[in-house]
Amino acid sequence: MQPTQLPLKDIHLPDSIGWWPPAIGWWLLAISVPIVLVFLYWLYKHLTRKTAFKTAKKTLAMIKHYGAEENDKKLRELSILIRRVAISTSPRAHAASLTGREWLAFLDQSVTGSPFSQGCGQLLAEAAYRKNTPTELEIIQLISLCENWLNAQTQYSKRKHKS
Repeated sequence: MQPTQLPLKDIHLPDSIGWWPPAIGWWLLAISVPIVLVFLYWLYKHLTRKTAFKTAKKTLAMIKHYGAEENDKKLRELSILIRRVAISTSPRAHAASLTGREWLAFLDQSVTGSPFSQGCGQLLAEAAYRKNTPTELEIIQLISLCENWLNAQTQYSKRKHKS
C-alpha cells in the first residue's frame, strides 16, 4: 500500500497551558509577600519606638548633668526631648500640632493627676515667654516629672505590644 493511501489522521497537539490556576509557588508568594510586609512594618515601628526611648533616656541623663547656671538650656532641651518622644510614639498629626494648654493636657494623659497642666510641667508651655530663669528646684522637679512621663510611655508601649 502506498503511504499516500493510508487512512492516517493528522497529529493533534494538546491545548496550550492556561494561566489559571496558578502553580503552588505563586499561591505561596501571594500569601507570603503581604505577611512579610506587615512583619517588616511592625518591626520598623517596634525598633523606632525602642530607639526613641533609649535615646530619650540618654538625653535626659545628659540634661541632668548640665550645670546649675544652665537652667534655661535645661528647660529648652527638656521641652524638645518631650516633644520628640511624643511625636515618635503617638500619631504625628495629633501630637505635633498641640501647643499651650492642649499640649500639657496631652502630656497629663499618661501620668496620674495633672502635673503638667497644674504643676511644674507648666514650665514647658511658658518657657519661651518667661523673663526670669527657672530655679534649680523647679528644674529638678521638671526633670523628675519628665522621667516619670518617659517611664509611663515606656510601660504603655510594652503593654501595647504584649496585647
